[in-house]
Amino acid sequence: MTMNAHKWQFSTRFRRNAFGWKSDAPIQRIKEALTEIKQVARKEPVLAAEGAVILLEKLSPALEQVDSSSGVLGSTVNRAIEFLTPIISKPKVDHKLRQRWLERLWQAIQDDGVPYLEYIGDFWGELCATPDIASAWADDFKPVVEQVWSPQSSGHGYFKGTNACLSALYAAGRYEELLGLLEKARYQWWGDRRWGVKALLAQGKHSEALQYAEDSKGLNAPLSQIAQTCEQILLSLGRMDEAYARFALEANQSTTNLATFRAIAKKYPHKPAEGILRDLVASHPGTEGKWFAAAKDAGLFEFAIELTTLAPTDIRTLIRAAKEFAAKHPDFALSSGMAAMRWIAKGECYEITGADVLDAYLAVMQAAAAAGISEEQVK
Repeated sequence: MTMNAHKWQFSTRFRRNAFGWKSDAPIQRIKEALTEIKQVARKEPVLAAEGAVILLEKLSPALEQVDSSSGVLGSTVNRAIEFLTPIISKPKVDHKLRQRWLERLWQAIQDDGVPYLEYIGDFWGELCATPDIASAWADDFKPVVEQVWSPQSSGHGYFKGTNACLSALYAAGRYEELLGLLEKARYQWWGDRRWGVKALLAQGKHSEALQYAEDSKGLNAPLSQIAQTCEQILLSLGRMDEAYARFALEANQSTTNLATFRAIAKKYPHKPAEGILRDLVASHPGTEGKWFAAAKDAGLFEFAIELTTLAPTDIRTLIRAAKEFAAKHPDFALSSGMAAMRWIAKGECYEITGADVLDAYLAVMQAAAAAGISEEQVK
């Protein structure tokens, strides 16, 4: 079947302004479109690449009216771009077709009003598929970037093709030229300078790349992202202790304290769990009680209880621990339940109901019974 004859089911669902303000429907439609393209890619990769380009062309116009304030829709689109990039870049096609795909994608980026498609620029060099094509696009983009970054330029110095230019220079292997261009930037923005780090690493200049990344720190810089890059450089060199000491705590911040601890413990298995946890606690003074769940998860029961004496701990977490460990570790369970009662009594908890108080009391009694302690002794 030719590309023009193929009827994509998703195509009619992504008309301009096809969706209202709710994001549930477009997110589901994007997932369905990716599934359709993936199925075609198994047998007809070139056709699938054409479908991927069509979807990316249609995304922004279709999503213009959708409320994206939560960030969920934007994340979904970014994951779609990550998924579609190799589908477009991998098929071996002639230069004319590859160039036509790129021109269509560049036009979609230029027409992108919200924007949703700027992330494509990160993958432009990969989408070019060959160093020669990447180099040609870099030649087209570079004069505009230089003009926008020029001290004589008026306006805010923004060009939608900046990332695509840097990506293309990198893919073309023009590393020194890429670094030289970055020196002309008005501001040290990590979104640009990360390409300088990649260029230095590609030349085997690890120490220079590490320093380049650290020099990118500044006001409003994404410090955790920079730390992640620095940590990865040191880990790639086998310098694990240095990577841990300098960057691990900042590079592995996650949505919860427990997730942060697990991420570091997994990456540095040679480090004692208690040592990692004590370092994390020390790096966040005044929040000791919030690391209770991480200590419990690591089996550091005495340390977990110690933390509950230093700062408020979520009582529902303490109650769950008291119930969960009543049979296996009754002493720990009892201490957890008593800690919950103590913080309730001190008024350090929010939106506590009578049911919560009763729940804490019953958890203490259950743990006490398992530990062989009478109700009178508890009181």
